[in-house]
Amino acid sequence: MQNRPRLTPLLLAAAFALSACATTRDPAPLADASDVALGERAYADGPIVQPVAVLEDSRCPMNARCIWAGRVRVQMLWIRGNGEQEPFEVTLGEATPLADGSITLESVRPDRMTNVELKPEDYRFAFRFAGGL
Repeated sequence: MQNRPRLTPLLLAAAFALSACATTRDPAPLADASDVALGERAYADGPIVQPVAVLEDSRCPMNARCIWAGRVRVQMLWIRGNGEQEPFEVTLGEATPLADGSITLESVRPDRMTNVELKPEDYRFAFRFAGGL
């Protein structure tokens, strides 16, 4: 008769537990659209959006006087339910048509300051989606 290694019930339970952990992993939850970094996907009260690049940030620095308040334009992706990605652009304070409604870039942080250059990873955005009727 051969000597076969015997699996104890405890080892068997541990093996099953480890395999269950590897296969039932849920995807990370999406951020809400009130504090979104570049490259981060967020749920915007309907569509899933992702800011990918700051195209323009000409806002007047907080510690300066300006004739024009400036603007912020951001390149975005709309992530559809089938995984398809559709690019679009938003401008701070302006409604942009999207899906069955419109999305508005409501705020951009941090504020600009003279002699301080913002890096892409510094930016945080807040979006609001108004769905169609």
